[in-house]
Amino acid sequence: MRHVTAEDTPLLDASEVADFARRCFRPAAADRVGVELEFLVFDRTAAAGHVPLARVERALPVLPGGSRVTFEPGGQLELSGPPGPLYDALARLAADVAAVRDALRAAGLALVGLGLDPVRPARRQLRLPRYEAMAEFLGVPYGPLMMCSTASIQVNLDLGERPAARWERAHAFGPVLMAAFANSPLSGGEPCGWMSGRQAVWDRLDRTRTSPVPASGDPAADWAEYLLDARLMLVREDGQRCRPVRDGSTFRDWLKAASSGGEGERRPTADDLAYHATTVFPPVRPRGWLEIRYLDAQHPSAWPVCVAVTHALVTDDRAADAALAATEQFRGQFRWPHRELWTVAARCGLTDPRLRRAAEACFRAALEALPRLGAAPGLVGEVAAFADRYVTPGRSPAADLMDPAPARRVPAWLTDEGWE
Repeated sequence: MRHVTAEDTPLLDASEVADFARRCFRPAAADRVGVELEFLVFDRTAAAGHVPLARVERALPVLPGGSRVTFEPGGQLELSGPPGPLYDALARLAADVAAVRDALRAAGLALVGLGLDPVRPARRQLRLPRYEAMAEFLGVPYGPLMMCSTASIQVNLDLGERPAARWERAHAFGPVLMAAFANSPLSGGEPCGWMSGRQAVWDRLDRTRTSPVPASGDPAADWAEYLLDARLMLVREDGQRCRPVRDGSTFRDWLKAASSGGEGERRPTADDLAYHATTVFPPVRPRGWLEIRYLDAQHPSAWPVCVAVTHALVTDDRAADAALAATEQFRGQFRWPHRELWTVAARCGLTDPRLRRAAEACFRAALEALPRLGAAPGLVGEVAAFADRYVTPGRSPAADLMDPAPARRVPAWLTDEGWE
């Protein structure tokens, strides 16, 4: 997808932050979807132990679909599929997930799609300068948990011809989708009190960089203000070295201090601003496309449902209008940016009757839209089956992980059947 470029030139004032923010919302004629899947990796015979990255890397196969493989700080495996039309993007990434899953299974490992590690304590394996600075900035216990123990699905969508409309939809449907796909109720081997424990972790980090972007009706202006008011996490110096910022100052503070000629204060550059934007993590982040970041990781066979529904609701005008109309009264009970609603969704999932009714409306709209978006009949059937199993009875996938089950040596989430 198209990247926003940033030159290493000094910024003069906040108007240049506004210019950067506007470039993040440029309309796009294309209508592609890109997917980034994070998974936890476990040893099938020793679930309580951490799997060294080197062991995972040795097991990885050549990927037929062309996905990029990266690792998160705790060793979470990430597959980033090539962006494209819905059918093509899902098919290529699905082929890669299957190849990785089979290869890891042969090596005695399991690819597990959960939003929060259910049993292991946080332990960082990557020691890159960015991660060192991030760990120091975020602090314990939630910094290590976020960096090392969480996993998500990130859905990337082109902005289309009306970026503001897609921005609004991605936020409006966020709590509903979070609840429908909540999949992280365990931590330390016990229920953590949240259907999306992953979101609970994110909610306890620095809220200047994890809260939803406030809405005034001008997304670019709102994004500029968000970037200015977010605390500085780190500043890159001397190539790869990163300096943590510990004094609570914001990007706006840095810009003002440099403009006033503070002694020893270098002026931030356009490159500093672009990097700062990669250190803020709101539920939806604009980067010349929309990054939808609020979805828990899903079982390796179930993630296409999550992507398909999100894509349909945000990009299809008819689906969005129908879902917005059906949920308008519900959403109107909460003030933007609906912080309370996001919390209810993460804590209760679809056990909240209002969220269940809203999810039913959203899934109906998505099911009607998917055939005209090029979804294969098999995928439409998977979405319908998910709705029947979870949405209609008001049951998030997290509930499966908390169901009483006969005593067994291997937990269900570690086996191939998972939720199947």
